[in-house]
Amino acid sequence: MAVIKKMEAVRFEEWIGRINQACGSFAAKPLGSDFFGAVRTHRSGALNLSIVDAAQAQLSRGEHELSRSDSDNYYAGFQLQGSALMQQGDRSVTLTPGDIILIDSTRPSTFIYGERSRQLSLVLPRRYVEEGVGYTAALGGRHISARSPLAVLVSRLVLESSRQENMAKEESDAVLSAVISMLRPVMSGADSAVDMHERMFQKALQYIERNIRSESLCPDVLAREVGVSVRGLYRVFSSKGLGVGSYIRKRRLELCAESIRSACKEQKISSLAYTWGFSDASHFCNAFKGCFGVTPGEYRRRYA
Repeated sequence: MAVIKKMEAVRFEEWIGRINQACGSFAAKPLGSDFFGAVRTHRSGALNLSIVDAAQAQLSRGEHELSRSDSDNYYAGFQLQGSALMQQGDRSVTLTPGDIILIDSTRPSTFIYGERSRQLSLVLPRRYVEEGVGYTAALGGRHISARSPLAVLVSRLVLESSRQENMAKEESDAVLSAVISMLRPVMSGADSAVDMHERMFQKALQYIERNIRSESLCPDVLAREVGVSVRGLYRVFSSKGLGVGSYIRKRRLELCAESIRSACKEQKISSLAYTWGFSDASHFCNAFKGCFGVTPGEYRRRYA
Protein backbone atom coordinates (compact mmCIF):
# COMPACT_ATOMS: atom_id res chain seq x y z
CA MET A 1 0.00 0.00 0.00
CA ALA A 2 2.83 2.40 0.88
CA VAL A 3 4.51 1.64 -2.46
CA ILE A 4 1.28 2.41 -4.33
CA LYS A 5 0.83 5.73 -2.51
CA LYS A 6 4.42 6.66 -3.27
CA MET A 7 3.92 5.90 -6.98
CA GLU A 8 0.74 8.02 -7.00
CA ALA A 9 2.63 10.88 -5.36
CA VAL A 10 5.38 10.63 -7.98
CA ARG A 11 2.82 10.69 -10.83
CA PHE A 12 1.13 13.72 -9.28
CA GLU A 13 4.43 15.59 -8.92
CA GLU A 14 5.37 14.78 -12.51
CA TRP A 15 1.99 16.08 -13.68
CA ILE A 16 2.16 19.39 -11.78
CA GLY A 17 5.76 19.82 -12.95
CA ARG A 18 4.63 19.61 -16.58
CA ILE A 19 1.69 21.94 -15.85
CA ASN A 20 4.07 24.54 -14.46
CA GLN A 21 6.35 24.23 -17.49
CA ALA A 22 3.47 24.62 -19.93
CA CYS A 23 1.15 27.07 -18.15
CA GLY A 24 3.15 28.91 -15.49
CA SER A 25 3.38 28.53 -11.72
CA PHE A 26 0.50 26.73 -9.95
CA ALA A 27 -0.08 25.19 -6.56
CA ALA A 28 -1.83 21.83 -6.76
CA LYS A 29 -3.35 19.11 -4.62
CA PRO A 30 -5.07 15.79 -5.36
CA LEU A 31 -8.72 15.66 -4.33
CA GLY A 32 -8.97 11.90 -3.93
CA SER A 33 -7.34 8.56 -4.49
CA ASP A 34 -8.46 8.42 -8.14
CA PHE A 35 -6.16 11.17 -9.38
CA PHE A 36 -5.29 11.07 -13.07
CA GLY A 37 -3.25 13.58 -15.01
CA ALA A 38 -1.44 14.02 -18.32
CA VAL A 39 -0.11 16.96 -20.33
CA ARG A 40 0.71 17.24 -24.03
CA THR A 41 2.15 20.42 -25.53
CA HIS A 42 2.13 21.65 -29.12
CA ARG A 43 4.11 24.60 -30.42
CA SER A 44 4.12 25.76 -33.98
CA GLY A 45 5.28 29.28 -34.72
CA ALA A 46 3.05 31.71 -32.82
CA LEU A 47 0.77 28.90 -31.63
CA ASN A 48 1.55 27.66 -28.13
CA LEU A 49 -1.03 25.28 -26.69
CA SER A 50 -1.34 22.45 -24.19
CA ILE A 51 -3.84 19.61 -23.83
CA VAL A 52 -4.38 18.86 -20.14
CA ASP A 53 -6.07 15.71 -18.81
CA ALA A 54 -7.04 15.72 -15.14
CA ALA A 55 -9.30 14.03 -12.61
CA GLN A 56 -9.60 14.50 -8.85
CA ALA A 57 -7.21 17.47 -8.76
CA GLN A 58 -7.17 21.17 -7.96
CA LEU A 59 -4.89 23.81 -9.47
CA SER A 60 -4.67 27.29 -8.01
CA ARG A 61 -2.66 30.40 -8.75
CA GLY A 62 -2.55 32.67 -5.71
CA GLU A 63 -0.40 35.63 -4.78
CA HIS A 64 2.56 33.37 -3.98
CA GLU A 65 2.45 31.68 -7.40
CA LEU A 66 1.93 35.02 -9.16
CA SER A 67 5.05 36.39 -7.48
CA ARG A 68 7.08 33.45 -8.82
CA SER A 69 5.71 33.57 -12.35
CA ASP A 70 6.74 35.87 -15.18
CA SER A 71 3.72 34.84 -17.28
CA ASP A 72 1.91 37.85 -18.73
CA ASN A 73 -0.59 36.26 -21.07
CA TYR A 74 -4.24 35.54 -21.51
CA TYR A 75 -5.31 31.93 -22.05
CA ALA A 76 -8.28 30.57 -23.96
CA GLY A 77 -9.40 27.31 -22.37
CA PHE A 78 -11.42 24.92 -24.56
CA GLN A 79 -13.29 22.17 -22.70
CA LEU A 80 -12.97 19.06 -24.86
CA GLN A 81 -14.22 16.28 -22.57
CA GLY A 82 -15.76 15.98 -19.11
CA SER A 83 -16.34 19.02 -16.93
CA ALA A 84 -14.33 21.40 -14.76
CA LEU A 85 -14.99 24.26 -12.36
CA MET A 86 -13.03 27.43 -13.17
CA GLN A 87 -12.88 30.52 -10.94
CA GLN A 88 -11.29 33.91 -11.51
CA GLY A 89 -12.25 37.11 -9.72
CA ASP A 90 -15.95 37.05 -8.96
CA ARG A 91 -16.69 34.65 -11.83
CA SER A 92 -17.22 30.94 -11.26
CA VAL A 93 -18.11 28.73 -14.23
CA THR A 94 -18.66 24.99 -14.65
CA LEU A 95 -17.36 24.12 -18.11
CA THR A 96 -18.81 21.33 -20.21
CA PRO A 97 -17.68 20.10 -23.64
CA GLY A 98 -17.59 22.89 -26.21
CA ASP A 99 -17.38 25.73 -23.67
CA ILE A 100 -14.56 28.29 -23.79
CA ILE A 101 -13.18 30.37 -20.92
CA LEU A 102 -10.72 33.27 -21.02
CA ILE A 103 -8.16 33.43 -18.21
CA ASP A 104 -5.78 36.25 -17.23
CA SER A 105 -2.49 34.71 -16.03
CA THR A 106 -1.65 37.78 -13.91
CA ARG A 107 -4.68 37.35 -11.62
CA PRO A 108 -5.52 34.63 -9.06
CA SER A 109 -7.49 31.67 -10.41
CA THR A 110 -8.64 28.19 -9.41
CA PHE A 111 -9.34 25.08 -11.49
CA ILE A 112 -11.12 22.07 -9.97
CA TYR A 113 -11.35 18.75 -11.79
CA GLY A 114 -13.68 16.11 -10.34
CA GLU A 115 -14.48 13.64 -13.08
CA ARG A 116 -11.95 13.04 -15.84
CA SER A 117 -11.57 16.20 -17.89
CA ARG A 118 -9.68 17.18 -21.01
CA GLN A 119 -8.95 20.79 -21.88
CA LEU A 120 -7.00 22.58 -24.57
CA SER A 121 -5.27 25.73 -23.34
CA LEU A 122 -4.15 28.24 -25.98
CA VAL A 123 -1.76 31.07 -25.06
CA LEU A 124 -2.98 34.49 -26.20
CA PRO A 125 -0.01 36.85 -25.71
CA ARG A 126 -1.16 40.03 -23.99
CA ARG A 127 0.41 42.27 -26.62
CA TYR A 128 -1.55 40.48 -29.38
CA VAL A 129 -4.80 40.91 -27.46
CA GLU A 130 -4.26 44.54 -26.53
CA GLU A 131 -3.08 45.43 -30.04
CA GLY A 132 -6.23 43.89 -31.48
CA VAL A 133 -8.76 44.86 -28.83
CA GLY A 134 -7.28 47.41 -26.43
CA TYR A 135 -6.93 47.08 -22.65
CA THR A 136 -9.30 44.43 -21.29
CA ALA A 137 -9.36 44.64 -17.48
CA ALA A 138 -12.49 42.49 -17.08
CA LEU A 139 -11.49 39.72 -19.46
CA GLY A 140 -10.40 37.11 -16.88
CA GLY A 141 -13.06 34.49 -16.23
CA ARG A 142 -15.14 35.45 -19.28
CA HIS A 143 -17.19 32.43 -20.45
CA ILE A 144 -18.38 31.55 -23.96
CA SER A 145 -21.08 28.88 -24.04
CA ALA A 146 -20.81 25.87 -26.34
CA ARG A 147 -24.23 26.88 -27.69
CA SER A 148 -22.73 30.05 -29.14
CA PRO A 149 -21.91 29.90 -32.89
CA LEU A 150 -18.74 31.81 -31.98
CA ALA A 151 -17.59 28.99 -29.68
CA VAL A 152 -18.19 26.42 -32.42
CA LEU A 153 -16.22 28.35 -35.06
CA VAL A 154 -13.28 29.26 -32.79
CA SER A 155 -13.03 25.70 -31.43
CA ARG A 156 -12.92 24.20 -34.94
CA LEU A 157 -10.16 26.57 -36.01
CA VAL A 158 -8.04 25.89 -32.93
CA LEU A 159 -8.54 22.11 -32.98
CA GLU A 160 -7.66 21.85 -36.66
CA SER A 161 -4.59 24.06 -36.13
CA SER A 162 -3.43 21.86 -33.22
CA ARG A 163 -3.22 18.91 -35.64
CA GLN A 164 -0.88 20.70 -38.03
CA GLU A 165 2.73 19.74 -37.34
CA ASN A 166 4.61 21.88 -39.88
CA MET A 167 2.81 25.19 -39.92
CA ALA A 168 4.87 28.14 -41.19
CA LYS A 169 5.32 31.12 -38.89
CA GLU A 170 3.22 33.34 -41.15
CA GLU A 171 0.44 30.75 -41.06
CA SER A 172 0.51 30.39 -37.29
CA ASP A 173 0.53 34.19 -36.89
CA ALA A 174 -2.54 34.36 -39.12
CA VAL A 175 -4.35 31.69 -37.08
CA LEU A 176 -3.61 33.44 -33.78
CA SER A 177 -4.73 36.80 -35.19
CA ALA A 178 -7.89 35.18 -36.51
CA VAL A 179 -8.71 33.64 -33.13
CA ILE A 180 -8.29 36.99 -31.38
CA SER A 181 -10.35 38.74 -34.06
CA MET A 182 -13.13 36.18 -33.69
CA LEU A 183 -13.12 36.65 -29.91
CA ARG A 184 -13.15 40.45 -30.22
CA PRO A 185 -16.93 40.80 -29.60
CA VAL A 186 -16.54 39.00 -26.27
CA MET A 187 -13.38 40.84 -25.31
CA SER A 188 -14.74 44.25 -26.31
CA GLY A 189 -17.96 43.56 -24.43
CA ALA A 190 -15.96 42.81 -21.30
CA ASP A 191 -13.98 45.99 -21.69
CA SER A 192 -16.97 48.27 -22.25
CA ALA A 193 -18.52 47.10 -19.00
CA VAL A 194 -15.72 48.74 -17.02
CA ASP A 195 -15.25 52.51 -16.90
CA MET A 196 -11.91 54.15 -17.49
CA HIS A 197 -11.07 54.62 -13.79
CA GLU A 198 -11.75 50.96 -13.11
CA ARG A 199 -9.50 49.95 -16.02
CA MET A 200 -6.72 52.16 -14.67
CA PHE A 201 -7.20 50.73 -11.18
CA GLN A 202 -7.04 47.12 -12.40
CA LYS A 203 -4.01 47.86 -14.59
CA ALA A 204 -2.27 49.46 -11.58
CA LEU A 205 -3.04 46.43 -9.38
CA GLN A 206 -1.65 44.06 -12.00
CA TYR A 207 1.54 46.09 -12.37
CA ILE A 208 1.97 46.16 -8.58
CA GLU A 209 1.61 42.37 -8.36
CA ARG A 210 4.15 41.81 -11.12
CA ASN A 211 6.70 44.23 -9.63
CA ILE A 212 6.04 44.03 -5.90
CA ARG A 213 9.59 42.79 -5.22
CA SER A 214 11.18 45.87 -6.78
CA GLU A 215 12.48 48.56 -4.40
CA SER A 216 11.87 51.13 -7.14
CA LEU A 217 8.10 50.51 -7.17
CA CYS A 218 6.50 53.81 -6.13
CA PRO A 219 3.57 56.08 -7.15
CA ASP A 220 5.67 57.94 -9.75
CA VAL A 221 6.73 54.72 -11.52
CA LEU A 222 3.25 53.25 -11.24
CA ALA A 223 1.58 56.34 -12.71
CA ARG A 224 3.97 56.30 -15.67
CA GLU A 225 3.25 52.61 -16.38
CA VAL A 226 -0.52 53.05 -16.10
CA GLY A 227 -0.44 56.12 -18.34
CA VAL A 228 -1.89 58.68 -15.93
CA SER A 229 -0.57 61.60 -13.87
CA VAL A 230 0.46 60.95 -10.26
CA ARG A 231 -2.45 63.11 -9.12
CA GLY A 232 -4.80 61.13 -11.34
CA LEU A 233 -3.44 57.87 -9.92
CA TYR A 234 -4.13 59.09 -6.38
CA ARG A 235 -7.71 59.99 -7.41
CA VAL A 236 -8.23 56.49 -8.86
CA PHE A 237 -7.10 54.82 -5.62
CA SER A 238 -8.94 57.35 -3.47
CA SER A 239 -12.21 56.40 -5.19
CA LYS A 240 -11.65 52.91 -3.72
CA GLY A 241 -10.84 54.27 -0.26
CA LEU A 242 -7.14 53.47 -0.70
CA GLY A 243 -3.83 55.29 -0.76
CA VAL A 244 -1.28 54.31 -3.40
CA GLY A 245 1.76 54.03 -1.12
CA SER A 246 -0.18 52.42 1.73
CA TYR A 247 -1.63 49.81 -0.63
CA ILE A 248 1.83 48.86 -1.94
CA ARG A 249 3.22 48.69 1.61
CA LYS A 250 0.29 46.55 2.83
CA ARG A 251 0.69 44.08 -0.08
CA ARG A 252 4.38 43.74 0.68
CA LEU A 253 3.63 43.12 4.35
CA GLU A 254 1.00 40.52 3.50
CA LEU A 255 3.46 38.69 1.25
CA CYS A 256 6.17 38.94 3.92
CA ALA A 257 3.78 37.42 6.46
CA GLU A 258 2.99 34.58 4.08
CA SER A 259 6.72 33.96 3.56
CA ILE A 260 7.37 33.99 7.31
CA ARG A 261 4.65 31.39 7.86
CA SER A 262 6.03 29.06 5.19
CA ALA A 263 9.82 29.62 5.49
CA CYS A 264 12.11 27.43 7.60
CA LYS A 265 13.03 28.94 10.97
CA GLU A 266 16.71 29.18 9.99
CA GLN A 267 15.93 31.72 7.26
CA LYS A 268 16.52 35.29 8.41
CA ILE A 269 13.45 37.49 8.58
CA SER A 270 15.49 40.41 7.28
CA SER A 271 16.28 38.50 4.07
CA LEU A 272 12.57 37.73 3.59
CA ALA A 273 11.77 41.41 4.04
CA TYR A 274 14.44 42.37 1.50
CA THR A 275 12.92 39.89 -0.98
CA TRP A 276 9.63 41.81 -0.86
CA GLY A 277 11.12 45.27 -1.36
CA PHE A 278 11.97 46.40 2.20
CA SER A 279 15.53 47.69 2.41
CA ASP A 280 15.42 49.06 5.98
CA ALA A 281 15.03 46.41 8.71
CA SER A 282 13.91 48.87 11.38
CA HIS A 283 11.27 50.41 9.11
CA PHE A 284 10.08 46.93 8.16
CA CYS A 285 9.70 45.82 11.82
CA ASN A 286 7.73 48.96 12.71
CA ALA A 287 5.49 48.66 9.66
CA PHE A 288 4.91 44.92 10.29
CA LYS A 289 3.91 45.52 13.92
CA GLY A 290 1.62 48.36 12.86
CA CYS A 291 -0.12 46.02 10.39
CA PHE A 292 -0.28 42.77 12.39
CA GLY A 293 0.03 43.95 16.00
CA VAL A 294 3.16 41.88 16.71
CA THR A 295 6.81 41.97 15.62
CA PRO A 296 7.94 39.68 12.77
CA GLY A 297 9.76 37.46 15.29
CA GLU A 298 6.65 37.09 17.47
CA TYR A 299 4.61 36.39 14.35
CA ARG A 300 7.01 33.59 13.37
CA ARG A 301 6.80 32.01 16.83
CA ARG A 302 3.02 32.18 16.74
CA TYR A 303 2.88 30.21 13.46
CA ALA A 304 5.85 27.92 14.10
